[in-house]
Amino acid sequence: MHPEHARHAPAARAVEVHHPTPIPPAATASAPLVPAPPGAVPAVASVVLPDGRVVTGYTIEPAKPEPVAAKPAVSRAAVNVALGGVGFLAVCGGLLLLTSFIAALAALIQQLIILAAVIFGGWIAVQVFSASGHRERTTVTIRKAVFKRNHFHG
Repeated sequence: MHPEHARHAPAARAVEVHHPTPIPPAATASAPLVPAPPGAVPAVASVVLPDGRVVTGYTIEPAKPEPVAAKPAVSRAAVNVALGGVGFLAVCGGLLLLTSFIAALAALIQQLIILAAVIFGGWIAVQVFSASGHRERTTVTIRKAVFKRNHFHG
């Protein structure tokens, strides 16, 4: 068990108390006090919390958004024409990419066919030239021989 979870008598903790330092009022030349209109001073409200404490403070009104200017109505036909134009451009771009892809694929296939022909042609050339140049020759001398009943007498 961890020491912080162990059951023991509560230890005396040092409590540090901070007291606010009063700020002396600013020395002002006796400025005349102007009474505020009644609508400018916010109302003070008190709220009783569930545990019995009372919190007092100023009420805050939610910020009101500025009114939005009325948007002019756009006709449905204009929206359809705009969407049709966007769709047409998307299709044209897709077809352009598709034709580019098909051209690149055709060039790749053509290059692979040429590469296969070059490799196969080279292999055939090696077979032809190596067969006539490096073959071991055996000399056979034929002299008069008598063949009798499938027996060779030499």
